[in-house]
Amino acid sequence: MKILTLWLALLGLAGCTTTTTIDEYRSSNKQLTVATNDSVVLLGRRDAGHYETDAEFVDCVGNKLRSSQLQVIPEQAFMDALYPWLEPRTAPKGLMRMRQLMQEPLVGEAISSQSIRYFVWLDGSTETLDKGGSISCAAGPGGAGCFGFAKWDKASIYEAIVWDVSDYSEVARVRVDSEGTSYLIGAVAPIPLLTPVKSDACKSLGKQLQSLFVAD
Repeated sequence: MKILTLWLALLGLAGCTTTTTIDEYRSSNKQLTVATNDSVVLLGRRDAGHYETDAEFVDCVGNKLRSSQLQVIPEQAFMDALYPWLEPRTAPKGLMRMRQLMQEPLVGEAISSQSIRYFVWLDGSTETLDKGGSISCAAGPGGAGCFGFAKWDKASIYEAIVWDVSDYSEVARVRVDSEGTSYLIGAVAPIPLLTPVKSDACKSLGKQLQSLFVAD
């Protein structure tokens, strides 16, 4: 039993790796210039009632960009300042709607006062794709324990769309796909071996977005 448990643990450790791919598109080969007082705002895509990009993921990418000295405005603070224009029912889905929204005095003033140059829209999710195996736990006079083996595949797929507020243009898109398999080994006590697909997706997307921007 000990040999089997060790073998399963080694199998889990060998398999708990993440495969991440990144695709990038730019409207031109030029990097996106950011002046000293320019700001970037990250916003998660939302659809009223049934869809919302993970706010935790948006914050994670924002923190990665802040580490490169970019001025990144927190999502919730910006949404509060522009309430209700960025609520799911009214948030712009395209550049034409963005132009119309900028005509609203409150919106135009808020964007201008915070020197916002780029909007980065984040869209995507982390999902479990497949599950296998089983774990059973029981308690008795001799003690309690869990036995079995389970695994599941997870995928984090996110896309960042960058808009230049100065001329209402889409200047870049970055997509990241991160996949991996996690394991749960029942060897008296459950042993989880988790693959950090969402964390890896955040790091990869944040690093790629950093490479887009350059100080003017």
